[in-house]
Amino acid sequence: MINTFLKPVVNLPETGIKIKTLMKQSGVSARQLQELMDFPYIQTVYNWTRGLNLPTIDNLVVLSQIFGVSINEIVVTDYVEVTVGQQVWSA
Repeated sequence: MINTFLKPVVNLPETGIKIKTLMKQSGVSARQLQELMDFPYIQTVYNWTRGLNLPTIDNLVVLSQIFGVSINEIVVTDYVEVTVGQQVWSA
């Protein structure tokens, strides 16, 4: 039996754009986020906004509090079709 379902996958570039948009809407700069998140380097924030990296779950929790939104409103997902199971071929 073969089952097909839609698997959610994180869209890194769109999530980065979303973080950048939320920063702008809430008036939080990359430097302020760096300080709030206690990061030694601002590059971490820039890598998020460029879609190069995704915040860890604990950082997403903090971001959701800073922006006043749910984690689902930060992370942008796409869906890919996945097939599982075995195909039974008959001759």
